[in-house]
Parts: sequence; C-alpha cells; structure tokens
Amino acid sequence: MTSTAPSPTINRVAVVAVSQNRAIGSNGWMPWDIPEDLKRFKALTRGKPMVMGRVTFDAIGKPLPGRTSIVVTRDKNWSFDDARVIVCHDIESAIQTADDIARRDGVNEVIIAGGAQIYQLALPFTTRYEITEVHGEFDGDAFLPQLPASDWQEINREDHTAPDTGPAYSFVTWERNTRKAL
Repeated sequence: MTSTAPSPTINRVAVVAVSQNRAIGSNGWMPWDIPEDLKRFKALTRGKPMVMGRVTFDAIGKPLPGRTSIVVTRDKNWSFDDARVIVCHDIESAIQTADDIARRDGVNEVIIAGGAQIYQLALPFTTRYEITEVHGEFDGDAFLPQLPASDWQEINREDHTAPDTGPAYSFVTWERNTRKAL
C-alpha cells in the first residue's frame, strides 16, 4: 500500500526594510545604509525561492547566490538568461511557482522580496513579515502599503542603536492573525 505524505505548509514571508514614513526605496535602492539589515536579509532568504518585481531584480542586477528569483513583470518580452531566474506575468503564477520550488527544494518558506507593488499584490498570500523598522523619515519613491492592523500581530522585536553608517533600527516579526473573532 502506498501512502502519500501530506504536502508541507508553505509560509510566504515578506522581507522588507521600511522607514517611519513607509519609504522602502529611492531611485532603485534603499535610502539608508544598515549593513546588519543586509546580513539579516541574506540569512532569512538563503536557500529559498524569492518573488520580486522586475525593477527590484534590475536594482540587484543578478540572481543572488543560493536562491531562485521569480521575477514578476508585465513585459512579455523581458527575460534573463540564467536558470536561477524564472519569469512570471502575474502574482498568482509567481506564488505558485515559488511554492513548487520550495517543495522541490525541501524548504517551507517562500520570500516576498519587493518592491512596493509586489508587497501589495502578495499581501493576501503573505503569512509573515520580517521587517527592519528604520527609525527616521526618508525621502523615497517607493512605499510599503500599510498592513491592516486587525490582520497582523507583532510576535518579536529586537531594537538596535544607530550604527556608525546609518540610523537606529528594529528587527520586527509580524504574523498573520489567524484567530477568529468570537
């Protein structure tokens, strides 16, 4: 008799750094320099498929080591010649592709890596946010949508003083609130 093990639940984790005025980007990159945030991003994303928009991918410029990039673009002619880059034309197919890759690779997380439009489109699919709250307001041209407070619960916070090269910040984890109202 053959038994099929249940498919593991895939968590969709948005990883983002955001200022107090919700800025996440300026001219294609982050408007601050926090090396610990980049180290955290690497630790949280390594070995996991990442869903991102084409502008975010172009800002990075290449697929990151140890990760598959699922790039969402409306441009039907856009491509990137690397097996670690998969192009999708809508968020639903990108999420499904990332879930399939996560299962294939034996990981239980998919990373939502931005930008602003992708965070908004992926919000219904996202189960957790790993946010670096940057203490300060910054000029930006990309902003993180506000999370509906009733849908999310803060479960962890680590406050950090300002490093030599940037502002103070906090690492904050938010989980989707799955409790039902009585």
